[in-house]
Amino acid sequence: RLLLGAVAVVLAALATSQAGAVDFVALAAPQLARRLLRADRPPLLCAALTGALLTVVADLIARTAFAPVQLPVGVLTAALGGPYLLWLLVRRKTR
Repeated sequence: RLLLGAVAVVLAALATSQAGAVDFVALAAPQLARRLLRADRPPLLCAALTGALLTVVADLIARTAFAPVQLPVGVLTAALGGPYLLWLLVRRKTR
């Protein structure tokens, strides 16, 4: 089951990096907001602001970290969001 989850995360990361979308932000932002607020369900506004902040920070890093080459922001969010979501899945399994 863990292997299947890891394969799904890798496939989603590859698809996201090719498509240019930032889907991992939509998955990771509510989880991160929930952890920051220590609440069962974070308010929608807080999750949205967390997602916006993640996207802006990822865009800033993608533009400046490898200058003059500019990474697509989807690659960076997949590289950070994929392992984070995998960590959440593994952590939840051990509980």
